[in-house]
Amino acid sequence: MTCRRLFAACASWLSLVLFAAIVAAQDQVAEAGPEEWVAKAVGALCHDAPLDAEKAAEALGAALIEDAPAQRGGLVFRLKRRFALPGGAEMQGEHFRPGDRLRRFSAAYFARTKDHGLQPVLQGLADGECALRSGRRIRRESDAKVFLDQLDGDLETLRWSETLQAPWPEGRDPGGPRIALIDSGLPYDLPIFRDRLARGLDGAPQGYDFWDLDPYPYDADVSRGAFLPIRHGGPVASILVREAPSAALIPFRYPRPDPNRFGALVARAAAAGARVIAAPLGSARREDWMAFEAALRAHPEILAIVSAGNSGRDLDRAPIWPAALDLPNIVTVTSADDFGRLARGSNWGAETVDLMLPAENQPVIDFRGAKSRASGSSYAVPRLAALAARLLAKRPELTMEELKQAIFSRAAPSPYEPGKLRVGWIPDPAQ
Repeated sequence: MTCRRLFAACASWLSLVLFAAIVAAQDQVAEAGPEEWVAKAVGALCHDAPLDAEKAAEALGAALIEDAPAQRGGLVFRLKRRFALPGGAEMQGEHFRPGDRLRRFSAAYFARTKDHGLQPVLQGLADGECALRSGRRIRRESDAKVFLDQLDGDLETLRWSETLQAPWPEGRDPGGPRIALIDSGLPYDLPIFRDRLARGLDGAPQGYDFWDLDPYPYDADVSRGAFLPIRHGGPVASILVREAPSAALIPFRYPRPDPNRFGALVARAAAAGARVIAAPLGSARREDWMAFEAALRAHPEILAIVSAGNSGRDLDRAPIWPAALDLPNIVTVTSADDFGRLARGSNWGAETVDLMLPAENQPVIDFRGAKSRASGSSYAVPRLAALAARLLAKRPELTMEELKQAIFSRAAPSPYEPGKLRVGWIPDPAQ
């Protein structure tokens, strides 16, 4: 064999070896688990002065999808970045930098699903010195059983678990007036709710998750992040079941991804026999509530009780919705102290807000089943809905208009807030 042929053969052999090594390295990277990727992201991306976008992608060994800095006073106080990982997964990194100094860094791993969506799996939380202090893992045992595990900084040691989704519990329908609760969902597996759920002829509870479009409306508002659920529905519902012992709850998780689903939600509540809708939620965008408004017009037999909100403003001048909707079958309620004074931060409106009632420092049960306290117009809604349920339990033949007037007849002028309410205040709605 000539030297030239020998050189060519050696070069070809070396190319094959290098190619095989590269493929093996890529496979090893692609096969890395969420824990390895999160730890790598913290090591590569967590710096007091963040790397520029190009260098950050190179350090992680990923492709930059999005670079989203948020500024305040001319300084970047929050920096969010998304990266595409080998195999279709995604990494999301976030620097939190108040005062132009790193206080917290998070790295979250999202897996690619069969339908090409993204599913949150693991988040690591590092301090201002870039040391991993804790983690959060979303663990799925089945479609109906999902848990949020709180982890130590090693991303393995379990501290405790929280329920994100659970199967419907066995139980019985209480048989009383049916109240639809639109909120972040309900921890319906707690003992206080198991026998308070409205059920169909087959014994299955009524209700639906209009956020995820599945049958399990468990209490979890993930608008601030998949790993940081807000639990609002459980405390609200605990007031309702305490003050209306015979009411049958129909829980709905509200449709944050698409407010047009409110039309289907109200129709489903009506089909399930709801006489009252309790909706302790709202927004500044009227268009978010157009489907809700149209559905209530289509179901004048249902009385909707909605919260005025807690932004400390006159809704006649600066409306929020659905509180400001002008419908005969909506009652808007706000929070007062025990003496008839508007609670601090609660909204009002002589033409928009109908009633106020004591809703400060209310005893509630949280999503864990623990006793707590809560305040605000959100907690005025279940107190008024409970009053409506007790009135219907005594007189189920009441029409919507008669029920509304029976509620209003209990109101009196506030001794401290003249001109701030359309009807008045109810000193003790539990009586």
